[in-house]
Amino acid sequence: MSAPEPDPPRYEPPPSVGKLAIWILLFVVAAIVVVLGGVYFA
Repeated sequence: MSAPEPDPPRYEPPPSVGKLAIWILLFVVAAIVVVLGGVYFA
């Protein structure tokens, strides 16, 4: 049995900072779209 990683994690690793930033950016863009949509249809 070959082990490519010297210390494989025995738990689910937390989301990377980049992925977390992408989710935050997506949430902010969605909020802006909702606000602009509300202003446009108001």
